[in-house]
Amino acid sequence: MSSANIRHEAIKSIATTRHALNRVDFRKMRLKDIFGINVFNEEMQRAHLPEDVFNAVQRTIKMGEPMDPSVADAVATAMKDWAIQRGATHYCHLFQPMTGLTAEKHDSFLTPTPSGGAIAEFSGKELIKGEPDASSFPSGGLRATFEARGYTAWDPTSPAFIMENPNGSTLVIPTAFLSWTGEALDKKTPLLRSMDAISHQAVRVLKIFGKHDVQRAITTMGAEQEYFLIDKRFFYARPDLITAGCTLFGARPPKGQEMEDQYFGSIPERVLAYMAETEVELLKLGVPVKTRHNEVAPSQYELAPLFENSNLATDHQNLVMELLRKTADKYGLACLIHEKPFDGVNGSGKHNNWSICSDKGENLLNPGDTPHDNAQFLVFCCAVIRAVNLHADLLRVAIAGAANDRRLGANEAPPAIISIFLGDQLNDIIMQIEKGGAHSSKQGGLFETGVSVLPRLPREAGDRNRTSPFAFTGNKFEFRAVGASQNIAGANTVLNAIVAESLDVIATELETLIAGGKDRNAAVRGVLSRVIRDNKHIIFNGDGYSAGWHQEAAQRGLPNFKTTVDVLPCIIDQKNIDLLGKYKVYTEKELRSRFAIICEAYAKTIHVEANLTSMMARTIILPACLRYQTELAHNVTALKAAGISPSLELLQIVSTTITDLEKQTAELDKILLTEDSSDPYKHACFMRDKVLPVMALVRKAGDKLETLVADDLWPLPTYREMLFIK
Repeated sequence: MSSANIRHEAIKSIATTRHALNRVDFRKMRLKDIFGINVFNEEMQRAHLPEDVFNAVQRTIKMGEPMDPSVADAVATAMKDWAIQRGATHYCHLFQPMTGLTAEKHDSFLTPTPSGGAIAEFSGKELIKGEPDASSFPSGGLRATFEARGYTAWDPTSPAFIMENPNGSTLVIPTAFLSWTGEALDKKTPLLRSMDAISHQAVRVLKIFGKHDVQRAITTMGAEQEYFLIDKRFFYARPDLITAGCTLFGARPPKGQEMEDQYFGSIPERVLAYMAETEVELLKLGVPVKTRHNEVAPSQYELAPLFENSNLATDHQNLVMELLRKTADKYGLACLIHEKPFDGVNGSGKHNNWSICSDKGENLLNPGDTPHDNAQFLVFCCAVIRAVNLHADLLRVAIAGAANDRRLGANEAPPAIISIFLGDQLNDIIMQIEKGGAHSSKQGGLFETGVSVLPRLPREAGDRNRTSPFAFTGNKFEFRAVGASQNIAGANTVLNAIVAESLDVIATELETLIAGGKDRNAAVRGVLSRVIRDNKHIIFNGDGYSAGWHQEAAQRGLPNFKTTVDVLPCIIDQKNIDLLGKYKVYTEKELRSRFAIICEAYAKTIHVEANLTSMMARTIILPACLRYQTELAHNVTALKAAGISPSLELLQIVSTTITDLEKQTAELDKILLTEDSSDPYKHACFMRDKVLPVMALVRKAGDKLETLVADDLWPLPTYREMLFIK
């Protein structure tokens, strides 16, 4: 069967297949009864642990106290018994290596006895520490091939859980991952360090405002996950989607998202059933999923959770991606979490909603009804403004990657220029403070609908701005530039660290002024006025999609790192090494390893895509086009034999474009033979400057041929099929 026939058979099969959509019955299941049933959470710990052990664990979780190793055996025994009751046969340490994915190694609870029997065992030592091979993960030189030892360390602040599988379940224990020499090889360890750093500095600020009972501050986060769903028969017919997660060829369809009829539209029945089952599985794991809806692009959707502690939210976000992909197969779907799976329509982001609260439950970024009087809020808000302005390069690094480069600045994604949107109310207050003090807050009032039967709605005091990469949205900041496939630990580690530095600077200055006899309110006014004056150029409330903003940003002196390669050297700038070292988030050695790892990841991503581009052009697209060219040539010959003067225009266009495809593919192959991977950064530069431009030319020729070749010969599922046939 030809590949073209396979494509048409896939469409026919999709049209006639009926999927079982009633897999979840909410008449027999109450959400509140299943939430967290597979999590060894506080409720389960209270039920299964001795009281003194339970209290010790809770002090570690809530107050950050070190855990006595003697507690671990009691926890391990209780955790094992609970897990076996839930059907678990194995346990694993789950960690987040620098691949951007999660990793796990499963071990059985079963231990043979000398008498020939077996018992189920799980010790405190096994709970606390695992030992995976550290040399097989990206380490940026921290570990050589012959230096294999690495450790996973139990993170008690993120509860263990049961992952259900068709044949037995697994007890999953979230862990950190470190080398034998002590460096962080993962995403979790720096995140936990950054949370400690910002907690310490936030508590200092709160004490200035008389809140001496606060012992910790916690950053909170809720990540909105965007993703695409297509029928898996289309997915398996596209080598680029299987291997790279995105389409490397594909002409734009006659209709894309121009009609704006997808956003918040009616959710297709199969998709809705899939969403419901995904949510059930996430709720069992304690992931507080809240929102689901159609996104802007055809076949694009979004899932959003409630806020959680940043560390737990990061672990949960990784579970969201895993279960979105895992559940899709049950409904004959493929879930695409790439930042730009389809050219010409919206890419997918992961809007990172970030805030900070005290251990008493107070949201420190909540402005209240009269924010101009809320000095504490204004200190924290101005600390964020200062942090984003001074460390925009680090924020850009945190969202860097070959996939996100395709999304940023294209089709409603924010540009690579980091700026802050504050909204009318807060912007007005900030401008007042700069001039010496805020005396009023703009109020939203009521929204007049003009329809008598509709209620009078309260209007927010500020609008929203979806074009901003970093926007204040009422009681949090939304970092919209994070990519859909990225581990949010990186972005939140940077946010925590840079805001910790700003809080440190502001707290130190306020403490000094107050100790010198200055009134606290006067000291706050003076310090914040200077902070705003020095950093207000980062505030932009206009259209971030406009070309004019790029010019204005340049005039303001804001950095515009358009590609990952542009921003990578910032990782090892001395100012960033000093900053992240001072707050013990990364050592210099760890930062230099990250620089090498991200360079290598970028280069390898483009290398794989380039090889795929060449392979698909030569073995899939070109043969189909040559067949069509032959058909056209035969038609011309037949017409001439019949005494009819044929038009040669189509044959000439097809032949010329085939020649372009062959020429550019040959050029791509030639360039790939010259790549040198000995220097990671130079390798990344080579891929951006030499390989990507030629890949674009190969695609241009291939996409043009898609619009010319007879439909019955075209071998690849098209955009108009993948995005619109459900």
